[in-house]
Amino acid sequence: MASSTTGDGVSGAQTEKKHKKTKNQVDESELLTVPDGWKEPTFTKDDNPRGLLEESSFATLFPKYREAYLKECWPLVEKALGDSNIKASLDLIEGSISVCTTKKTYDPYAIIRARDLIKLLARSVPFEQAVRILQDDMACDIIKIGTLVRNRERFVKRRQRLIGPKGSTLKALELLTNCYVMVQGNTVSALGPYNGLKEVRKVVMDTMKNIHPIYNIKTLMIKRELSKDPDLRVQSWERFLPKFRHKNVAKRKEPKKKSVKKEYTPFPPPQPESKVDKELATGEFFLRESVKKRKKMEEIKVKQAEALTKKQEERNKAFIPPKEKPLLKKTTKAPTEGKLDIEAIKEKVKKAKMKKLGAPPVNPAPPSSTTNKKKKN
Repeated sequence: MASSTTGDGVSGAQTEKKHKKTKNQVDESELLTVPDGWKEPTFTKDDNPRGLLEESSFATLFPKYREAYLKECWPLVEKALGDSNIKASLDLIEGSISVCTTKKTYDPYAIIRARDLIKLLARSVPFEQAVRILQDDMACDIIKIGTLVRNRERFVKRRQRLIGPKGSTLKALELLTNCYVMVQGNTVSALGPYNGLKEVRKVVMDTMKNIHPIYNIKTLMIKRELSKDPDLRVQSWERFLPKFRHKNVAKRKEPKKKSVKKEYTPFPPPQPESKVDKELATGEFFLRESVKKRKKMEEIKVKQAEALTKKQEERNKAFIPPKEKPLLKKTTKAPTEGKLDIEAIKEKVKKAKMKKLGAPPVNPAPPSSTTNKKKKN
């Protein structure tokens, strides 16, 4: 009986541990997910009744072609920033916009939002979209793409690839990330939630690295469908995502002449023989100078003679006639018989002539008696 009680105690402890593990797992999964409909409470004047201690300001330059548009929408900009007690000023002479806090400003992050607003306006983002940056759940990202590609033509092609035919690629990216994307010059301005901005930056950087945006758009579509399933929120999505390979990777060409490496030896190579060593080996070192000079002159004369003969042969090549091709003779069939019968051939020729001319035969038959009598009568 004692053994059975101990077994029950062990089994009970194991079940308790399992229950604890499952509880911990549930708690972790709940921490990872945000409840539906939850929003961070807005920052009000009651949170900071005394205001800010010091004044802070930001300024940015804008291009010449944005001057007319900023003149038109400037009253709306001042009104939008006035709600958060921030002062804005437009300098058309210098071509700059500046924002600064006032004594009434209570939100310390409002000046950062105002700075982002004037940056977006300078980068050709329309006012209707740029005003959304003043909301709490909105952020912006200005991606610089001008220095990512050296060749200008290649840069223009890749930037156009990001926009797509009639802006279709950009529109698909906006729908999948819930962000507003504006491609202007050497920058890409994005405005939307933080998760969407992260995806937009990845797509833009990959496009500039010669990876087509359609691949990233396809993965975003799959992720969007997977996020709807509550069971797959905690699991890894790698098995569902497509893995694209580079098909046009050119193989490195192998050289025609492969250099074979010699075996490594710790000893240095033998020292080459000097001129004096060679002369000592042949015995020329011990000859007189006059004999040495005579030998050198003889060698020079031999070389000169060889060079002259070569030059002469090259000159004479022009006067040598080319070889004629042999004429092809018609091959006649040899007679089958060794000897020809000339008399038989002569008789055949005579008979043929007689037939053509219509002449009487050579040995005519004697006329009959009946024919002669008829002629007489």
